[in-house]
Order: sequence, then C-alpha cells, then structure tokens
Amino acid sequence: MKEVAFLKLNAEKWKKLEGLLNNSEPVDADIYAGLFLEITDDLSFARTHFPGSKTTQYLNGLAGKLHQEIYRNKRTDKNRLVTFWKTELPTLYANHRNSLLYSFVIFSIAVMIGTVSTLNDTSFVRLILGDGYVNMTEHNIEKGDPLAVYKDARQLQMFFGITLNNIRVSFLCFSAGILLSVGTAFMLFTNGVMLGTFHTFFYLNSLLGESLLVIYIHGALEISAIIIAGSAGLVLGNSILFPGSFTRRESLQRGAKDGLKIAIGLVPIFIVAGFLESFVTRYTEMPVALSLLIIFGSLAFIGFYFIAYPAYLNQKAKK
Repeated sequence: MKEVAFLKLNAEKWKKLEGLLNNSEPVDADIYAGLFLEITDDLSFARTHFPGSKTTQYLNGLAGKLHQEIYRNKRTDKNRLVTFWKTELPTLYANHRNSLLYSFVIFSIAVMIGTVSTLNDTSFVRLILGDGYVNMTEHNIEKGDPLAVYKDARQLQMFFGITLNNIRVSFLCFSAGILLSVGTAFMLFTNGVMLGTFHTFFYLNSLLGESLLVIYIHGALEISAIIIAGSAGLVLGNSILFPGSFTRRESLQRGAKDGLKIAIGLVPIFIVAGFLESFVTRYTEMPVALSLLIIFGSLAFIGFYFIAYPAYLNQKAKK
C-alpha cells in the first residue's frame, strides 16, 4: 500500500483520536483501549513500509500521547482489578475471537472423533481412558452408583487437587503454543478425544443423560475454560506464524502478553469449577431443575463474558 492510500484510509480515525485527546471531557477507558490497539497497528505498519516519513513521526507522537493518557487514567484508577476484568480482558477476547473459534473447532472435531471411534470399537475406551478408570466405573455401574467417583469424602483435598491440576493444564495448553500452535492444537485434540470417548462410554451403558446432568455441573465451566486456554495458546503460536506488519519479535511479545493474560483470566473459572466438582457434583441425585439451573447458568456466563460482552465493547470502540 502506498503512503497516500494509507493516509486516506486512516485519516478520519486519527483525527477522531486527536479530538478525543484534546477534549477536556473524560473518555471511557473502553474506547481508549480499542483505539490504542488500532494506532499501534498503524504505527507498526508505517514503520515497516514508510520508515522516517512524516506519517510515521505523526503516528509515533499520537501513540505516545494516547499511551500517556491511558497511563494517567490507570494511575488514578482506584481499582486496577476492576479495569482488568471489566475492560482489558474482554477487549482481548474481542481482538482474538478468531483464535477462540479455531480452538472450539479443533476441540469439537476431536470430540466427534472420540465418539465415532468408541462407537465402532468399544476397546477404544480402555485405550483412551485406561483400564483402571473403566474397571472402576463398570464396578460403580454394577453397584447402581455410576458416578460414585465424585463422592470422595476428602472434599477439601479434592478441591485443591482438581483446581491446581486444571490451572496447570491450562497454562501448559497456553505455553504449548510456542511450538507454532501445533502443541496447543495437540492438547486440544487429545482432550477432545477423551471427552468424546468418555460420553460415548456412558451412552453405551444407557447412562448418557444421567451423566450429563451430573458432570456438567462443573464441566460446563471446566470444558469451556480449556477451550479458551487453547485460544490463548493459538494467540501465542499464531503471533510467530503470522506477524503481519510487526517484526516477528514484536509480534511474539504481543502474542505472549495477550495469551498470558487470557490464561490468567481463567484462574477464577477453574476455582469455581473445582468447587462445584468437589462440593456439589457429588450430589448425583439432586433435582434435575437445580442441575439444569447450574449448567445453563454457567453456560450463560461463559457466553456473555467471553463472547457477547467483548463483541459489545468492540462495537462501542468503533463508534
């Protein structure tokens, strides 16, 4: 793209930003966050294609002023955590929504593969889940309590063990993205195959409905969080593969920072999921209505905070 075309394409946006910076009225942090990402992208493009030009100098100054304004707002913000959860994270989810979609697609395909493989070869269950787990579950089915595995008496120990393990897996899923996204895709695939095999195992024992009502009390949050952790890994890996107008090093730094924030943002989700699995899922005979309330409430939260709200902030920043 020639410099003149670049100017015509973005001049209106830059004038809008100048107006906001020169305006004494307070500006919503959501708007600044979205514009800062756009301006830094424009600046990187200009540095790459028009180094030393007046356009690059102008954008450098504009980005500097915006950064100072954002920093000033952050310093006066009495609750940095509120800004992080209310604006910063959802903005990242909006910017990396394609990575979330790819993560979901990879996981879903793997679930289908696990399902089809188990339907065609029942020995596949033992290959994926292990003889120990299958034998234990079959024994519990014979006793009339197929989901007894969730009734461990050591609830607090179970909570810490499950929660820490899930957090560990999510950060592994993120860090595996450094292998050009292949590592993350592999972890998503293996977890998806396990889930598909697991559900099909209960289906073959005529227990699918009962198992879903119990397992997704915690699984709605847990499985969603694993998929989101996968998107964090893809953000990291794709920053190496597709640096765009940035240098590969700059792109990797941005991808690592964004992916890490996404992974950190999942910690509260895993804590709640671990609590539900340790203290609530054990009540396998709870009313169906209560089980559905927890499950759909969890899914509604995931849909709102990770998809709908980020989309709203993205549209708001563009206006």
